Amino acid sequence: MVGPQTTGRAYRLLALTLVLRPLGNLSLAWGMKQFGSVLSFSPLPYLASMMSPFVSGGILLLILATLVRMAMLSVADLSFVVPTTAFGYVITTLLALFVLHEVITPANWLGTGLIFLGTAVVGLETQAVTTTSSNAAHGSKIES
Repeated sequence: MVGPQTTGRAYRLLALTLVLRPLGNLSLAWGMKQFGSVLSFSPLPYLASMMSPFVSGGILLLILATLVRMAMLSVADLSFVVPTTAFGYVITTLLALFVLHEVITPANWLGTGLIFLGTAVVGLETQAVTTTSSNAAHGSKIES
């Protein structure tokens, strides 16, 4: 049986992911805009860009977000994790608008709105938390 403690853990991990990924993307974008255009088959310009604290910080935040997402997948269904973490795209779009002062087109807003609506539907309809696969292997029933 899945208790409220496991459900709470899944939502705390979700909240952490929704902070780390957008901030990681923001930091990476900010740093790369400061560094300049990099289009190369050589890894050297990319390695040089990692000397920027914003680029390296963004990479670190995105690595942490991936680790948190792995932890979330240990306590929540993939069908819950993927759509709800997609809400990070909405947050990232807002950060791009207000922090990076990017121009967001109507098509971008429409896509962002559709992501938000999809996330809301999944969040209302999906069972968030599962038991571990070992419990399922032993015949345990997953309860909602």
